[in-house]
Amino acid sequence: MVLALRGLFDAGKASTNAAMWIREHTDAELIAEFDPEELYNFSQVRPLTAFDGAGNRIIEWPTIRIYGCRTEGARDVMVVVGTEPQFRWAGVADAIIEIVRHSATSLVVTLGSTLAMTPHTRPARVIGSSGDAVLAQRMQLRPPTYEGPTGVIGVLHEALERRFIPVLSLRAEVPHYVPGAPNPKATQALLRRLQQLSEIPMKYEELDGQVHDWVRQVDAAVAADEESRVYLAQLEERVDHDEDRLPSGDDVAGELEAYLRELGSGEQNPPD
Repeated sequence: MVLALRGLFDAGKASTNAAMWIREHTDAELIAEFDPEELYNFSQVRPLTAFDGAGNRIIEWPTIRIYGCRTEGARDVMVVVGTEPQFRWAGVADAIIEIVRHSATSLVVTLGSTLAMTPHTRPARVIGSSGDAVLAQRMQLRPPTYEGPTGVIGVLHEALERRFIPVLSLRAEVPHYVPGAPNPKATQALLRRLQQLSEIPMKYEELDGQVHDWVRQVDAAVAADEESRVYLAQLEERVDHDEDRLPSGDDVAGELEAYLRELGSGEQNPPD
């Protein structure tokens, strides 16, 4: 099971876009959804109005949906994606645990993305952690260290760990100076790391073009402002000399793979 929710821990929409990417690139079927009337204050999380192809008005309600996704690998996956609710957090966690038990799910992976002092010119770092010491050691993850305000995902982790259900967290770092726009680089990093851990094909290579365009746009915005250029150089130097922040070998390998794919497709500009 892969779970991501819009809210406090979805900077740049990286985590929910990763979950939606899995749904859109597998044979997916909606198998359940939560009743929004039980979960949301609609004056804070407002439904959206739109029109269908026949011109009829429709209302898109915030909710949490669960999809069964058949993959091209040896394992299938359930994707849980939606908007973090205001109410009934423990009830949501209990409902998800019931689905995990009835479906014989072997592992729950929660995805998140947070703002960090990281430059957009470096590999997007993904931090993996698990409160299960055996699982953490086997998958080379860190024990969780975060303390502070949490959300439904934090409540779910505690409930899963209390019931000895394997669960781990993957969190991508998003440059704090580009917080609002969707961040395909962080999304791709999450998908790549998830594929490494699960051996489920994520087709993250197909995001190369979006990542290239995003980096180019941020480069142009930074280049247009001298103060931003100076700050970026300072941030790059700080990160490059911080051993605790060095990207993992897998992250560097992923960046190299993307670079070689660009060369092979002729997208890389020739050197001057």
